[in-house]
Amino acid sequence: MKAVRYWSVNNARWLRWVYKGLETCLTTIYPLLKWLGYQRLDSGFFAVEKLVKGFLFDSKSCGQCTLGETGMACPMNCPKTLRNGPCGGVRANGNCEVDPDMVCVWVTSWEGSKRIGNPESTIQVIQAPVDVRLKGTSAWLRAVRKNWGVDE
Repeated sequence: MKAVRYWSVNNARWLRWVYKGLETCLTTIYPLLKWLGYQRLDSGFFAVEKLVKGFLFDSKSCGQCTLGETGMACPMNCPKTLRNGPCGGVRANGNCEVDPDMVCVWVTSWEGSKRIGNPESTIQVIQAPVDVRLKGTSAWLRAVRKNWGVDE
């Protein structure tokens, strides 16, 4: 999975474009999704997300996706699950202090953000801590509700 994860970061610009397009499509059909009911749709959306994001980004399905802000690199791959930058233990070669065979998630995240363009506007946004109650739920449906200004 690491090879596909690194491929995704190397192709972050167009993957983010596709990701934003999907979000726009889902936001457009918000009334239909609302009518069908989010509770009913969540498990199906989550299953598709888990498959797609799991393959492309090695996503850990936290339910609070930050791929667009982190250069298409899932920060939950950090062994310490840090969502706001490296822990300070990044080795001189850019690898993780916990898993020396793995490139630090935040090194790849920064590279992906540079590929997307203007990394300061996305990667430097402070992310909220993970809400473990949302693990296993659809981040896509949550983004649609947020875009429509609907609170959780």
